[in-house]
Amino acid sequence: MSTEQETPEKQDHQPGVEAEMDPRPEYIKPDYKAANKLAGKVALITGGDSGIGRAVAVHYAYEGADVAIVYLEEDGDAEETQGLVAAAGQQCLLIKGDVKDRDFCRRAVEQTVETLGKLNILVNNAGMQVPQKEFKDITEQQLEDTFKTNIFAYFHFATAALDHLHEGDAIINTTSVTAYRSSPNLIDYSSTKGAITTFTRSLATNLVDKKIRVNAVAPGPVWTPLIVSTFDEEKIKEFGSETAMKRAGQPSELGPAYVFLASDDASFITGQVIHINGGEVVNG
Repeated sequence: MSTEQETPEKQDHQPGVEAEMDPRPEYIKPDYKAANKLAGKVALITGGDSGIGRAVAVHYAYEGADVAIVYLEEDGDAEETQGLVAAAGQQCLLIKGDVKDRDFCRRAVEQTVETLGKLNILVNNAGMQVPQKEFKDITEQQLEDTFKTNIFAYFHFATAALDHLHEGDAIINTTSVTAYRSSPNLIDYSSTKGAITTFTRSLATNLVDKKIRVNAVAPGPVWTPLIVSTFDEEKIKEFGSETAMKRAGQPSELGPAYVFLASDDASFITGQVIHINGGEVVNG
């Protein structure tokens, strides 16, 4: 990880606090040129308070969309993201709760529609990971929590969203490079990401007659609060060095892909995955 300090400080609680990271992640590039690609749209983004989710929220706001962001408990990060969206001239609804709860997922969708008037874009992005060097150390509770957060919630949000999505609308899922290569210390996490990839492909063909597009983004190592809240200091220090570019990505480098997939520019794209991983070769 190329940073301004030798060893970025580890945080001890997931999903991490962006406000306490040093260096702070970049959520949008200073020279980003918006083109009104999402004018009049409404997006719901899970895990939208920080990291990749914040980058998506801010990029969508720059492109003219109102957004609702779902987050677990990081009020400060959520309020900062809300301020960034407001500064771009758009509305930002904050929805606090646990995506492992199916009823909460449904209520979050309904609250978005009630407050912002409609729903055009669902971004399933919330996730968790707990590294374990020994496979047998993955407890039943960890396994359940990881699957409920990373893939069950995607099902629940998509199910609720389909009552409101129409022709031309889009679902975008965040999968991972770990779905395409070995990740020996993140076996349960990478398994959910493989599930997200196949979920994306199958849901896309299921909804194609409704003209609702379903695609995904597969990040490689990206500098987010999840990293400093799950890995040890040595891993944090070296984070991203395994890529061809020898660095981690910034959330700002992923946001435009989510804009593209949500916009009419991607009108002939469904069931696909965009790989943003610093040059790592993947199959599939």
